[in-house]
Amino acid sequence: MKYDAQLFRLEKNEEIAKGIFDFVLYNPQLAEITKEGQFAHVKVGNKTLRRPISICDADNERIRLVFQVKGEGTEILSKAKVGDELDIICPLGHGFDIQKGKKYCLIGGGIGVPPMLYCAKTAENPVVITGFRNKDLVILQDDFKKYTDEVYLVTDDGTAGEKGFVTDVLKKKIDEVDEVCACGPMVMLKAIAEICKEKGKSCQVSLEERMGCGIGACLVCACKTRTGENGEEEYTHVCKKGPVYKAEEVVF
Repeated sequence: MKYDAQLFRLEKNEEIAKGIFDFVLYNPQLAEITKEGQFAHVKVGNKTLRRPISICDADNERIRLVFQVKGEGTEILSKAKVGDELDIICPLGHGFDIQKGKKYCLIGGGIGVPPMLYCAKTAENPVVITGFRNKDLVILQDDFKKYTDEVYLVTDDGTAGEKGFVTDVLKKKIDEVDEVCACGPMVMLKAIAEICKEKGKSCQVSLEERMGCGIGACLVCACKTRTGENGEEEYTHVCKKGPVYKAEEVVF
């Protein structure tokens, strides 16, 4: 895989929920080769380590990044101004395999919701399930509704949509779909994988791991998987082998 750092011009910076920012960045050369589920590695000020951010959407000229402020680095990034040029390595990682003719259920939890939007645009009228802690963190609902009539919203406390978890909805809809794609906390992905296994449905999961280099040179994002010869367990780099794996490959 080629690792190419280039400048992206920031065309939009909007806070779409408390502490969650929506960037649109212009760079036709790299935007047009971006695939669903890949990520961008963004240089932040004078920080040594870049920040990995899932690609929310892309077209032939622009990529869209939606991220949550979780520390000093993302706080600095959130203050970028329209017209600024950001140093970004992308697209990175192996993304989702969205095939024509299949009915997908796309599931996102928290900040794992944004990368599912690109999948929703590519898939054919998918079932979309999004989960958040509360109403203040709900994002991208109108965006998903551009691509499908089936968008389900759940919150832990019931302040928006239905009260409950994404797995509650999945159990009701899984017999209607061919495959499930999901991104979010590991505990959520494990529960989804178990439901899919029980029902005999294929499942792809995108892992959220802390990253250092973003290109497989360090060991920060190492994750135990069954990707060795004959399905043997080994540690793989989420940034390089993933972030998307078949659910049965992940040792939860």
